[in-house]
Amino acid sequence: MSNITKTSLGKLSTGKEIFSFRLKNSSGAYCDISDYGGCITNIILPDRNGKMDDIIVGYDTVQSLEDWGTFFGKLVGRYANRIGEAKFTLNDVTYNLEKNNGENHLHGGSCGFHKKIWDSEIKDDKLILSLFSPHGEGGYPGNLKVKVIYSFDENSVLRIEYEAVSDKDTPANFTNHAFFNLGGLDCETVRDHEMLINADYITSVKDRACIPDGKLMKVQGTPFDFRTFKKIGEDIDKTEECAQLLYGNGYDHNYVVKGWDKTLKCIAVTKENVSGRKMETYSDMPGVQFYSGNGLGNYPHTKGKKGVPYTTHQAFCLETQFFPDCVNNPQFPSCIIKAGEIFKTVTEYRFSID
Repeated sequence: MSNITKTSLGKLSTGKEIFSFRLKNSSGAYCDISDYGGCITNIILPDRNGKMDDIIVGYDTVQSLEDWGTFFGKLVGRYANRIGEAKFTLNDVTYNLEKNNGENHLHGGSCGFHKKIWDSEIKDDKLILSLFSPHGEGGYPGNLKVKVIYSFDENSVLRIEYEAVSDKDTPANFTNHAFFNLGGLDCETVRDHEMLINADYITSVKDRACIPDGKLMKVQGTPFDFRTFKKIGEDIDKTEECAQLLYGNGYDHNYVVKGWDKTLKCIAVTKENVSGRKMETYSDMPGVQFYSGNGLGNYPHTKGKKGVPYTTHQAFCLETQFFPDCVNNPQFPSCIIKAGEIFKTVTEYRFSID
C-alpha cells in the first residue's frame, strides 16, 4: 500500500498557504501533488539501474507555480483544450467565454481549475481534491461540484479519477496537463522518445489557431502515424509536406482513440531507451491531445526546476479528453452532462521499466 504525507509548500502572493501531498510506494517511487491547481509537481521513478529521477517538467517554487506555471501539471477545466470563437450554444442559449487564446477559449480560461486551491482529504491511501465552481464562472452554466481522486499504487500506477455533477446541463471536459520527460531532469529533449498511439485518425485543424475543422484525418501515410513505435522527432520537422504540422508547430493535435467504447483501455505507450522507463497511458475518453512541447523554448527567462530554463521539445503531454471544440461540432462525441447526472472518467499513467 502507498502512503501519503502532507507538507507546506509556502504561501501564494495572496498570503494563502498551499500544501503538497506525497504519494509513495514501497519501492521508493513517489508523486508530489499540490492542492494549488491539483498540480503534479514531481514524479520520482527509478531507471533500469535503479537510479531515481524526476520525470515531470514543471516548476519547483510557489512563486513559479503561481506566476509562470500556467497549466504545467495542473488540472484543467471546465473545458480542456480549445473552444472556437470562445462561445457555444446549449439548449438554445449562447454562452460567451473568455478569449484567452487569440479569439478562442483555452483550458477553461485564465481563472480555471488550474488557478484554484482545491479542498483536500486523505482517505484510504487516496488524495481526494474537491472544488465548487459556481454558475456563470468562466461563462459556463451550472453550479458544478468536482472531485478528483489521485492514487499511486505498488506497481507505480498513477490513477486519476474525475467526478462531477451540475444543477444545469453543462460541458464537462477535464484533464491533467502534465509535461513528461522519461529521461529525467537532465534529458534535454524528448525527440528520441519512442511513441505509440492507438489511433487511426486525428481531428484536423483549420490553421495555426488549432481549432478543429470538424473533420477526421487519417494518420496513415502522414507524420501523425504513431500506430507503431516511432521516435517523436522522426517526422516532426516535415512541416513543408504536412500543413497540420505547420499549424501546430509540431504535434499539438487530438488523436481519436481507436475502438472507443467508454471502457478503460491503453491509448498510448511511450518509451525512453537510455533510462529504460516506459509509460502506458490508459483512459476511457474518446481523445488524447499529443503535444510535443513545441512552445517550451519561447520563454528563455522563465526558470524551471533547478533554475534552468526549458527548451523546445523538452517534454511531451498526453492529455486525455473529449475532442477540442466538440461543443460546436455535434458530429463529435458529446461532453455535455445533464443536470443531476454524475459524470465519471478515469485516466491512468502506468510506469515501468522496459
